[in-house]
Amino acid sequence: MTAPFKDLLIIDLTHVLAGPYCSMILSDLGARVIKVERPGTGDDTRHFPPFRANGDSAYFATINRGKESIALDLKDQADRIVFEDLLSRADILMENYRPGVMERLGYGSETLHKQFPRLIYGAVSGFGHTGPEALKPAYDMVVQARGGVMSITGEKDREPVRVGASVGDIVAGMFLGHGIMAALYQREKTGLGQKVDVAMLDSQLAILEHAIAITGETGNAPGPSGARHPSIAPFETFHTEDGLIVIAAGNDDLFAKLCNALEIPALSTDSRFSTNAARCEHVKLLKRLIEAVTLGDTRAHWLDKLTTSGIPCAPIQNVAEAMRDPQILARDMVIDVVDPHGGPAYKAAGNPIKLSAYISEKPSLISPQLNAHSDSIRGWLKEQK
Repeated sequence: MTAPFKDLLIIDLTHVLAGPYCSMILSDLGARVIKVERPGTGDDTRHFPPFRANGDSAYFATINRGKESIALDLKDQADRIVFEDLLSRADILMENYRPGVMERLGYGSETLHKQFPRLIYGAVSGFGHTGPEALKPAYDMVVQARGGVMSITGEKDREPVRVGASVGDIVAGMFLGHGIMAALYQREKTGLGQKVDVAMLDSQLAILEHAIAITGETGNAPGPSGARHPSIAPFETFHTEDGLIVIAAGNDDLFAKLCNALEIPALSTDSRFSTNAARCEHVKLLKRLIEAVTLGDTRAHWLDKLTTSGIPCAPIQNVAEAMRDPQILARDMVIDVVDPHGGPAYKAAGNPIKLSAYISEKPSLISPQLNAHSDSIRGWLKEQK
């Protein structure tokens, strides 16, 4: 029942979201994360709203829960000694500077590999550490735009829109976690660490599953299709008497069940709708025929009837409703992060990775104040000598 990463020490130089999101996942799985921040200012997200009356950022608190904070100036010789002492005991170093910054500080991956051969070096950046534009700066919206995600997001014939969640950062952070875990597995065999290089732009391409397949096969890049899936029908929103619901009938058997539940069984054998390819070709007509039925009763009525019939469906919930959802709460996906000043706990998303051999004890995760753990970390380093 021990946390899987209980014995791992991560030195985390990352800031804002992609890197901190990765270290948050690893921390949730038991790793000790020492967050190295800039003296005086700390992580940029300490200055992102919403703020509490004492000036603390809820954004920072929820992504950096359970980590320790020490402020170090890596150009200061005394602080460099502390940093290198930490590296000598670390399993993983994470950074999200532009390529070349760590080399100029004397802490590039090749230098560190010679000095600490077991150390895994995890780097996440906008464009990666290779390629003609590796040195360009990037943020989430930049890679969503350049990577193609924005081009398929939004309504047809409208301007492209950014995905509401920061998928440019978050997906890169998730891939960095995957890469670090692969490097840890390899280290068990070889005894050696390695560099993990993840680009936010690469990560956007990696999630364009249907869009790349469509473009590669047809030569035509798809545009935005609103809530509708471009390759499956019916798979979108539908109006009812008092609002929208989502129906996702992803195969012919589910479509037949849907037609029976809507009491229009003949639709499933109509040549225009009998296969998924045919339904995609006549998707607008199909939507009108389905809504001619669903508009006749309430959301609650159809969600109950469709669920009983085994049809994947859902209400469209806002974030507050999702945070109250019994299924989400049953899976511990809304957790408390302790306010170190004694205020109400911050609400944060929980860890979606559930392991059968590790049942989380729901520790009191605390939001770290800037440099709050400096004395304890320095004391611990002295004890290790």
